[in-house]
Amino acid sequence: MLGIMEPWMAVATLFSGVNVVLLGALTTVWVRNYRTFGSELTAGLAAFAAVLLIENAVAIYFFFSSGMLYAGAPTAQQAVAALRILQTIALAFLTYVTVK
Repeated sequence: MLGIMEPWMAVATLFSGVNVVLLGALTTVWVRNYRTFGSELTAGLAAFAAVLLIENAVAIYFFFSSGMLYAGAPTAQQAVAALRILQTIALAFLTYVTVK
């Protein structure tokens, strides 16, 4: 399937996959912390991570099923990839400080 996907969409899909892994780790840690401490903040963080995880999973599905939406717009493909990369950087920092 990646053979027919535009290169920028393949990059966006790859980074969405990395985001899913990072968000899975964050959700696990924050749910565990919520069960331990019962803090509303950790419940909010877990919910935030779960929603972003779902968003990234849906994005991956969308990239594979409806990639043609961006097919005629290389600028849109680059913007989507750039946003996924920025999200990955932010999540990497957040994951690092959370599991540290």
